Amino acid sequence: MTDATVLTAASATPVPAGAGTALAPLPIRQVLPWLLFAGLLLLVAWYFVSAEQGATSLIAGNAVHEWLHDGRHLLGFPCH
Repeated sequence: MTDATVLTAASATPVPAGAGTALAPLPIRQVLPWLLFAGLLLLVAWYFVSAEQGATSLIAGNAVHEWLHDGRHLLGFPCH
């Protein structure tokens, strides 16, 4: 083995030094559903932190408000 080769940890086969692997671009059709799902989760989380038990309320009681109370103050949402 020469100085120009290195062993990879996964396969223990010599790979020429400086031979990087190029990442193939991801097709938008594979990424878009995950981005939409993540966006929906963020909107639901934003609703519960900002508005639940405020002007609008989907869940009866005060439990959600108490669980998220400190988070509201941390993010600057008024709650009382």
